[in-house]
Amino acid sequence: MTVGERAPERITERAQAKVFRTDIQALRALAIGLVVLNHLWPVRLTGGYVGVDVFFVISGFLITGHLLGEMTRTGRVRLGAFYARRVRRLLPAAFLVLAVSLLLLVVFIPYPRWDRNAWEIAASAGYVENWLLAAMSVDYSALNDAASLVQHYWSLSVEEQFYIVWPLLLLAAVALARRGVDGSASRDRSARATTALVIVVVGIGLLSFAASVLYTIAAPSQAYFATFTRGWEFAVGGLIALLGSRIRLPRLSANLLSLAGFAAIAYSALAYDHATSFPGYAAAIPVLGTAAVILAGNSHAALWHSHATALRPVQWVGGVSYSLYLWHWPLIVAAPFALGSEASTLSKVGVLVMALVLAELTKRFVEDGGQRWTFWRASTRRAMLLMVAGMVVIAALVAGVLAWHAARTEADRPPAEVTAAPCEGPAALAPGARCEDPFDVVDYTVMTQKNEYFQAPDECGDFLPILTYGEKRTTIECDFSEGRSDARRVWLIGDSHAQQWQGAVFDMARDRGWIVTTSYYGGCPVADIAFRGFRGGWTDADAELCMRWSRELADRVAEEQPDLVLTAMASRLQTADDGSGRSSFDQMTSGLVEYWTRWADRGIRVLALGDPPFNSEVRSPDCVLLNEDDPRECARPRAEAQPADPLIAAAETAQAEGIEALDLSDRFCDAELCYAAVGGIPVYYDADHLNLEYVRMLRPELETAVDGLLARAG
Repeated sequence: MTVGERAPERITERAQAKVFRTDIQALRALAIGLVVLNHLWPVRLTGGYVGVDVFFVISGFLITGHLLGEMTRTGRVRLGAFYARRVRRLLPAAFLVLAVSLLLLVVFIPYPRWDRNAWEIAASAGYVENWLLAAMSVDYSALNDAASLVQHYWSLSVEEQFYIVWPLLLLAAVALARRGVDGSASRDRSARATTALVIVVVGIGLLSFAASVLYTIAAPSQAYFATFTRGWEFAVGGLIALLGSRIRLPRLSANLLSLAGFAAIAYSALAYDHATSFPGYAAAIPVLGTAAVILAGNSHAALWHSHATALRPVQWVGGVSYSLYLWHWPLIVAAPFALGSEASTLSKVGVLVMALVLAELTKRFVEDGGQRWTFWRASTRRAMLLMVAGMVVIAALVAGVLAWHAARTEADRPPAEVTAAPCEGPAALAPGARCEDPFDVVDYTVMTQKNEYFQAPDECGDFLPILTYGEKRTTIECDFSEGRSDARRVWLIGDSHAQQWQGAVFDMARDRGWIVTTSYYGGCPVADIAFRGFRGGWTDADAELCMRWSRELADRVAEEQPDLVLTAMASRLQTADDGSGRSSFDQMTSGLVEYWTRWADRGIRVLALGDPPFNSEVRSPDCVLLNEDDPRECARPRAEAQPADPLIAAAETAQAEGIEALDLSDRFCDAELCYAAVGGIPVYYDADHLNLEYVRMLRPELETAVDGLLARAG
């Protein structure tokens, strides 16, 4: 595909980037350093993720310059050859790391995590990982999943999508500018083409920036990964390639501008953290900082910073930055499992050294070697066919891992009945238990599929056509009554912290012939409050939908008048703000009492299940896996792990008869510490949910509380 017989000389004089610049290589080194250090020591360098934005600006500048340079030399852009160069440059190393990641997965990572990791590896091979992560970011259950081995491929996916679309947009802009001006003077054609390119790049940049700001406000989790929220960062780099050579700065101004640019990047890396609304407006600081450094370098090859940035070690890090980016993250994720211990400073340094060594080897023998390979260098078609072949091979390996995972899952179903022997599980902390060591070695090797807290038995049917919001369905009936007309009706309601109790509830229901209706909404409390979010802010639309479900569920329960309502939620992490100035804790407490009292007035018994101690807030979710020989290493102070719970406070302050709470803190903690493994059984399934086996062992305590409440009800 061509854009005309000759590309305008004026366009390329302004746009063409230099083939090699030490300042850009130094920016690469800075960007990869920020990303790697942020991943290794996230608490120390909280905003290091802005290194990705630095890479995006550099890519926009270089690719735009290279495309326009080809227009100058040949009068056209050969898209096939351009894409083939990208394939030869990027894919060999990317596919190598994906294949090694699959090997690390099956050798070191617990098999319940194979499923998600395998799908992400497949998505990364197809360069759509960013969209898969964006989709999972709206799935509440995915929030507690451990990071995958290839999660970092999201940014590579964004870049690859840019490489596909950007040349087409530039070619279209020039082609449209030339329509109807074939007889015009060369200078006029050049001016029209220049104007068209600038208009397109600026227009895309403004639209993308607006989308970034708005989408970051409306859906921050998805916005982080979306391609269209990052497009303006590439456009900024492209605009410098188009117009940068027109701006010839005095040496002093160029020096000051470049230092200000580096300072802006450093500021964002040090000042930003996980709570920063990003990308949105916040991304402008590192993006414009990167643009400033590049623009200053357009004017003068040697500036003040060159004494540092041109040093051989800096240039070497910049040269291996792509391979270092590929390798560092899988090593970080796999290292604790390979070493059998939680990450330490020493192990992190070891990971960094290994990543640097692998980066150098990959750069030398795969990145550079792949580009010199004559077989595909001489043919665009061969390059594209080998790309497809690589994707097929990765897909086949992924399919094999998924099949293996499915077979292991099928062979690892929960038993029909679970009872705790003396000193096993929570029985080890029961009153009067005389166990030699309630926190002894855990007798398992991995958290297996049978520990999933959200499994449901065959008695549970399809979702009911009530409390449904578009594609969000919340409510299921599980009928254990075998047709008995006098069956008790029980509702189990709340967020996933209610769902985690269903193992014990369903075991009781099966023995007692109950009909259990469950209604769950991830992260959402069943309380009459002005809800603002779970673990931070939600969008106004999401918070309003949660409150709507909560109100309509409260109405439904009052209308149905079940014998018993069991309710639980992560109320300590859910925030409320009605503008009154009261604490979120107090608002949550009174909001719970409001609904419960309304139900109790209709004769409905309410049992609130107090939330278990924190897990990921106070320890690594993998702590027990990595300390099987001494799970006491995972113990945390009770005051830290089990702060006051609004559910317990609400039950204590409620005036209506028939409202009680079950506080099982003493089955997780002693007087001083809370544990992640008790009586040889792991307490948690993931970051903040109980494991199914442990919950089922708590059935006797739940039965006692339910029987007492119903008996007192007459």
